[in-house]
Amino acid sequence: MPRLALTGLTLAQFRSHAALRMSCDGRPVAIHGPNGAGKTNILEAISLLSPGRGLRRAGADEMARPGAPGWKVSALVETPGSSHEVETWVEDAGPRQVRIDGKASPQVALGRLLRVLWLVPSMDRLWIEGAEGRRRFLDRMTMSLTPDHAEAVLAYEKAMRERNRLLKEGVEDPGWYGALERQMAAHGADIMQNRLAALHRLATAQAGAETAFPAADLALEGPDGVALPETAEALADALARGRPRDLQAGRTLAGPHRADLVGVYAAKGIAARLCSTGEQKALLVSLVLANARALAEDVGAPPILLLDEVAAHLDADRRAALYDEIVALGAQAWMTGTGRELFEALGARAAYLHVTAADGLSRVEAT
Repeated sequence: MPRLALTGLTLAQFRSHAALRMSCDGRPVAIHGPNGAGKTNILEAISLLSPGRGLRRAGADEMARPGAPGWKVSALVETPGSSHEVETWVEDAGPRQVRIDGKASPQVALGRLLRVLWLVPSMDRLWIEGAEGRRRFLDRMTMSLTPDHAEAVLAYEKAMRERNRLLKEGVEDPGWYGALERQMAAHGADIMQNRLAALHRLATAQAGAETAFPAADLALEGPDGVALPETAEALADALARGRPRDLQAGRTLAGPHRADLVGVYAAKGIAARLCSTGEQKALLVSLVLANARALAEDVGAPPILLLDEVAAHLDADRRAALYDEIVALGAQAWMTGTGRELFEALGARAAYLHVTAADGLSRVEAT
């Protein structure tokens, strides 16, 4: 089966890992050890092999070991039909750099080479936190399916920052707003269409799966359930008509940056925000698995999965079902948990790493 996997991983001065070098065989990797030992740091390092700020959304200057001038993450990557060497690093408080097969590359190139999905404990509150977290979750899934989505988001946000500056300064001349609103409308329409296409792909992937995890019906809504403009023309009109209100608020109140992801437990017809903690976690797992299936169809291999403390809020049967799904999908999943017993149902289908720490340094051993 074609696969997308790390066959080697090297960390240098990355958080608690002064030096880590390991080989992998493509199987899922279960990382176990006490809290604070440095398990999540390994997952965060792998997440930086994709565009963006990684699964902790930390600044690049926060990731180096205390006293170190920088950090580096290197990986040997197997993709369908080829293999690559990927490096990303920061030195002397400079910008984050990327090199693929020895050539300097932009971060967006990582998204075209590697597809990485993650689920971290902070996402367990997805359905009950603010809309911003749900938008970020949706945009990560959308970027995995449409890598160019990141560029549309950045361009939209840049134009919106300029418009918001005019609003805060009380500028009323429509001539100042026209060009910015045309940019926002064009990029905003792309954002909306990319998000809606991603929701359709996820719905199809969930409907076609035989899984122990519940399906979620997903939709996009504006504030207070108001429909969002989906075309460039509709968004440009909404921005123009909203200028008086936006001037009073000092910010832009219409557009895709105001969207909210609404989820419903399909089988029960219950809003995800009203479900039990275990049901909310199961719905999240279902979406990550659906995203992985959709990606496998697109690129010919499932993505790399990073599942931090994935066993939390899942009973033994659901844990076993999750591991069966990962193996059936053929994904290289990197999972963390406090004890090896949490991964007992995986048996020999996974590689195991034990992480301990002393004096602020992590130690990793194969078990």
